[in-house]
Order: sequence, then C-alpha cells, then structure tokens
Amino acid sequence: MSEQKVQNRWWVVVGAILIQLCLGAIYAWSAFTGILKEADWSKAETQMVFSAGLALFAIVMVIAGRMMPRVGPRKLAIGGSVVLGVGYILAGLIGATSFWPVFLLIGVVGGAGIGLAYVVPIAVGMRWFPDKKGLITGLAVAGFGFGATLWVMLAGPWAHLLENIGLGNTFVLYGVIFLVAGSIGGLFMTWPPDGWKPAGWNPPAPVAGKAMAGSEDFTAGEMLRTPQFYMIFTTFLFGAGAGLMVIGNIKLFGNQELVAAGLTEEAATAATSLAMGVFYALANGLGRIVWGTISDRLGRKASLVLMTAIQGVMVILFQWMAGTTGLLYLGAALIGFNFGGNFALFPTITADTFGTRNVGANYGWVFLAYGLGGIIGPIMAGRLGDAGRFSLAFTICGAACLVAALIIALVKPARKAA
Repeated sequence: MSEQKVQNRWWVVVGAILIQLCLGAIYAWSAFTGILKEADWSKAETQMVFSAGLALFAIVMVIAGRMMPRVGPRKLAIGGSVVLGVGYILAGLIGATSFWPVFLLIGVVGGAGIGLAYVVPIAVGMRWFPDKKGLITGLAVAGFGFGATLWVMLAGPWAHLLENIGLGNTFVLYGVIFLVAGSIGGLFMTWPPDGWKPAGWNPPAPVAGKAMAGSEDFTAGEMLRTPQFYMIFTTFLFGAGAGLMVIGNIKLFGNQELVAAGLTEEAATAATSLAMGVFYALANGLGRIVWGTISDRLGRKASLVLMTAIQGVMVILFQWMAGTTGLLYLGAALIGFNFGGNFALFPTITADTFGTRNVGANYGWVFLAYGLGGIIGPIMAGRLGDAGRFSLAFTICGAACLVAALIIALVKPARKAA
C-alpha cells in the first residue's frame, strides 16, 4: 500500500475531493430554509442551525488536529464521515421540521462530523505535494464548494428530492451517501513515508539573513504566542463571516429584493436557488483551485490582500445587485469565487508562517475564526432581516473585509525566539 501511494500520489486528491463533496453539505443548508420557513421557523432560527454547524465544525477541527498524530488520518476521515451521515439520518427519522432535533443532529452532530474529517485531506495533501501546496490545497477543498452545488441541485432543480420524497427522506438519503462516500474517500488518507519527497524536487535553500516562509515548525502553543496568528485569525474571521453571511441569507435576501422589484414569489425562488446552487457554489469550488494556483505564483500574502479587498467591495455592492436577476447571479458568482479562495489560502499561509509539520493542529486553531464568523455573520443578518434592515448586514461585512485586507498586508514570516 505504501509503495502504491508513493507511485500514485494523485489518488490522495481523488480521496480528498470525495470526502469534501460530502462535507460540503453544510453549504447546501440554504436549500432547506424555504421549506422550514413554511413550517413556521423564523429567519433567525434557520440561521441558528447553520451557525451551530459552522461553530462545531471549527471547534471540533481543533480537536481533530490534535488527534490526527495518534489515530491517523484514515480513521479520522472515516469517523467524521460516519458522524456526519448518522446526524442527517437521525434528523430525517426523528423530526425534519422540528427545530431542536434538526439543530442538534444536523447543526451540532453534523457539524462535529465535518470538523473531524475536514482537516485530514489538507494536512495529508500538503505532505504529498510540498511542491504544489497552493494548487493541491485548492484541489483538496474544491469538493467542499462543488458539494454545495450537488446537494442543492439534487434537492431542487435536478432531482426535486424535496418535492418528490420530502424533507425527512432527503435528510436520510443524504446521510447514507455521506457515510458511504466519505468513508471510501477516507481509505486514501495515509501519510507518505518518512523522508519522502517528489521526484526531482528539493526544498528551496534558505537565504542568509532573511526569514523564509515555513522554514521553522511551530507547535500550536508556540504559534498562539505570536502576533502573526492573531492577524491571520482576524483576517479569516472577517472574510469568512462575510461569505457565510451571504451563503446563509442569499435566498432570503434575494427573494425579498426580487419580489420588491416585481418578480413573482415563484420566479424569485427559482432565481435565488440558481444563484446559490449554481453560480455561488460552482464559483466557490473554482475559486479554491484558482486562488490556490495564483498563490503559488503571486505569494500567499499578496493573494490574500487582493482577494479580501475585492470581496469587501463585492459584498457591499451586492445589496444593490440582488434586486436584478442577472446582477444577482454575477454577484453570487464573484462572492462565491472569493469566498472559496479562503480555504486554499489560509491553510497555506498557516503552513508558510508556522511550518508544514504541525499544520493539521495549527490550522485547526486558525479555523476557529471560520466558526466564529459563522456565528456572527449569518445570525446578525438574520436578525437584521427580521428587523427590516437586511441591507445593513452587507455593508458591515463588506467593510470588515476591507479592514482585513489591511491587516493581512502587515503579516511577516514568524521566527522563534533565539
């Protein structure tokens, strides 16, 4: 098995994409908010499930990073897939339109399953592809973005699962798929042999007197004592909070604006489903690959500054774009594209700043910013929406992204105290 892995490192990417397709279910949550609203859920309640999933995802990911050296990446990936699948299956069987079962089983249990498995393909991929960290991280997490398209479209336009078999059975079906497919992908998650490197590749030589990216390996404890960690964390918090706010509210806000512009409720719902299920989700997956590739050429920090600044402008403009169908699609695609870039760039800037060896544990701490952003952004927008001030959420989140671009521009490679 080890010899096969050394000769066929791209199988790691296949397994990573398969796992991430399943984990991307969390971004398909907006497909269910409409039917839950019809079941008398408030906008804020729909976002509480989403935010709980994001929070558990981030918190458990810290634990998973610490567990990986002990239990191994394969067991962790398979375990996470099983937990995610069981959460959806039980939610579908117990009470698909009842708040507490869905909150606990999909939000808490499902989010924990995602957290267990998510970091595995990233950490394993970086070990197998030290020569292409940006590209391979983008590919490894692209499935997460593309998964949203798959699950949204199967629930609606492609297979009409919600219409044909109902919400509960859709949850059960998805749970079975997540359990089986994620476990198969997990079989490919193994470390390369100690000392292995790609044929013909050698690590870049250090430059005298200059701190080189990733030249020192920090433990999580050492990383948490550096200012670079808090600068990267804050940038991710603002960028993730903005993107997650749009994911959680694009259908609710888009419907509101399109109906106000004269569309029927049915036409507005179809347009927002397409905006999220195709334009946002596909661009989200593509952005992970493209921004990862760009960062291998332009550098991690420069790429993050550019991406975050563009995102800030787009999120602010989106409040005026959402009332026109074509502009809704364009805004959703551009925001999704930039949001996806976060998941290629933040793992790699973590590795470049604090070393590759402990990136599984270190990135778990950085990723807490994503969970915190998932609580603040969507719930803030849901509450502002209930208060009739939906647009203000886009202004706040867009401005935060512009601040984040300034913060990340100041980050320098970390050095251990002599």
